[in-house]
Amino acid sequence: MYNLAILFSRRAKFERAKIWYNRARDAGHIVAQADHGFEADLEAKQSIYNQLSPDMLQIKDKIFELFSSIKNTTSSSTASDESTLYEYRTLLEHANRGSKTAKIMCDAQEHFIEAIYPFTEKNSFTEDEENSIIHNLAQSYRLEYIVAASYPSLDIRDKVVDLVDRVLRRCGSSVSQLDEDARTCYGSIHSDAHTLVNTFLGPCKQKYPKSFYFFELSAAKHGFLREYDKALYNANLGLEIDPHHCGLLYDRAGALRLLRNDMDEAIQAYRTFLAIAPQDHRKVPDAYYAMAMCYIEVEHSLNLEKATEMYEQGEEAEKLQLPCFLPYDPSIKDLVKCQLELFSTIKTKLSNHRAENETRLENPARIEIIVEQRRWQNHLLQSKSKNVIASGNVTQGGRFSQRTAKSLIGLMPITFREMNQTEDHVYERYVLSVTVIGEAYGWAPSIHLVTEDEHRDCKKICIYGFPEDQGEYLIKKVFRIGSKMNIINPYLRIGASDKKPIIRVDEYASIMMQSEDEYVVNMCRCCGQANASYRCGDCKRARYCSEECQTIDWKLYKHELICIRE
Repeated sequence: MYNLAILFSRRAKFERAKIWYNRARDAGHIVAQADHGFEADLEAKQSIYNQLSPDMLQIKDKIFELFSSIKNTTSSSTASDESTLYEYRTLLEHANRGSKTAKIMCDAQEHFIEAIYPFTEKNSFTEDEENSIIHNLAQSYRLEYIVAASYPSLDIRDKVVDLVDRVLRRCGSSVSQLDEDARTCYGSIHSDAHTLVNTFLGPCKQKYPKSFYFFELSAAKHGFLREYDKALYNANLGLEIDPHHCGLLYDRAGALRLLRNDMDEAIQAYRTFLAIAPQDHRKVPDAYYAMAMCYIEVEHSLNLEKATEMYEQGEEAEKLQLPCFLPYDPSIKDLVKCQLELFSTIKTKLSNHRAENETRLENPARIEIIVEQRRWQNHLLQSKSKNVIASGNVTQGGRFSQRTAKSLIGLMPITFREMNQTEDHVYERYVLSVTVIGEAYGWAPSIHLVTEDEHRDCKKICIYGFPEDQGEYLIKKVFRIGSKMNIINPYLRIGASDKKPIIRVDEYASIMMQSEDEYVVNMCRCCGQANASYRCGDCKRARYCSEECQTIDWKLYKHELICIRE
């Protein structure tokens, strides 16, 4: 009973709708009993419906019969499947409230109904009747293409196609309003054949250079074909005819965005569209989502904030859309949402990475290892400046002999934390991969380096057994900051005096330097980040990725110990 009341309301059978509503309420239907505004809504709809002329009412009833039996088969709109024909009474209600978009939709629908209604009555027409059909159909397309995008049946569509072809042949090469209308109908009704329509529109634009619709349709077709430069060209030509045409402004902005030459220009084009388009224009949410995409494609944190702002404005704009355009679910919205979620995830991970990085950099054990090595390097530098032989604490000979292997094949990887830090041990059949983060300034009696493994754990390495005449070359060219190497059968040695673990290399052949492609270029002296752009103002050697890293290196790691002013 309640469903019948709703259906009769939609059919403008208001008295019958009221009867069935009352029956449903009296029978105990919960929704009907709770829907106190149903009758008031019926009266409001009846008031609007009474504004329609008797002829239009008769046509509407006939067309409703045709459309209510089919589903919407076009993808040109996001209208509900409840009716292929946009709900005229609802549109009229919004138009009476001041909606320009609804008014255009109503006008387009009235022209469309007048164009196809004759096909429901008879099969042949006079020339005047054919001309009237073509004119009304063309006007519907010009006002709002999506209104005339669906036909009540394939039979009627085929008849319209035949009529358009017949009128085009009748017009021949003449220049007339009828010929322009027929060309408008032909380009629109065959719009899915993008290349065909583009070929057809060329002569149309030459013949009717003041008809903006041909340029609008051409811009759209070139856009579908991803010929964005041609789409932009046609949109600009159309805007010379009508600078305030919403469709052309939107097409122009879309072409600029997809050309990707200047995102600022594309954003400004969308803003121009939004400044002119009514708030309930069906492309307004799309414009905000497209602007968000423009900001996303320019990689910058501030732009991502703008992108999020545009996305949120797009969602707010959806709330102002006419009911016939809801639910609003354009593909670009989903794309923007996925991109923003991705960037949010990356931002979170970066934030976590920074937190982990700060914890790593402030680790007391790490600070102790690096500062101790720098004190030793400072001792070497001071000795060199005084031309004296440096002396200091060095490790005693190893308790175990270290052997090497001919290749890495068959060896298992190992890291510092997997080694026993309390006893001497040679980890045979293992390979330790490290990156140099603390360089050496001398090579007698060994080359002292500070390294990090794959877990970013820090350990000192002392290298013995290298050719003495290559010492300077090794510390400057081989074991430089950012170099990576593999140590076969690494030997963890506990210091005899300080009891601190180091990696000792007695068999120089056990070191295999990694490819130069693995070298960390311009590594930050503090955190290890590649491509650090800042230099120490004094020594000009140390690089940093940020002022924060430079401050940490001076305060915690005592960079002044190895900072030699150039």
